[in-house]
Amino acid sequence: MEYDPKTRYYSYSDEDHDLWVFLTHTRYAIYRAREKELQRYGISPEQAGVLFIVQALGNRATPSEIARFIVRQPHTVSALIERMEKKGFIKKVHDLDKKNLVRVSLTEKGQKTYEYSTKRGPIHRIMGVLNAEERAQLLRILEKLNNQARKELGLDGDKLPPSE
Repeated sequence: MEYDPKTRYYSYSDEDHDLWVFLTHTRYAIYRAREKELQRYGISPEQAGVLFIVQALGNRATPSEIARFIVRQPHTVSALIERMEKKGFIKKVHDLDKKNLVRVSLTEKGQKTYEYSTKRGPIHRIMGVLNAEERAQLLRILEKLNNQARKELGLDGDKLPPSE
């Protein structure tokens, strides 16, 4: 193992692993910047993601649909939804036709918080260092990595989340 001054990380003499570590650290740094921004609204990036999906899906939002869109286990999403309901961001309603089906919708507080969360200042500032060509290239690379990771997980047939 040796230190790489360019990336400021230690190299493990495994290019794939080194790249994965650097990608993970970069993702975490961006995540922390977003987390810091959202703290003022009392939500986490995961909760902001749920608000976005519920807003996008409208009356079709169910815990299983949310789990599929944010690529999380259903039990993880159920716990997240429970916490968000206790905070007053969302409400769960049993479907009138299918009693065992739960629909998720935004409360007034959730709608306002969703609107605040769309500002995304740190994300814009961080991504803003890339020009249009670099953005397109990064998107192509991340799509390739995402597609392969989804195949590894057996998720290659799942829908991707709607875009804004």
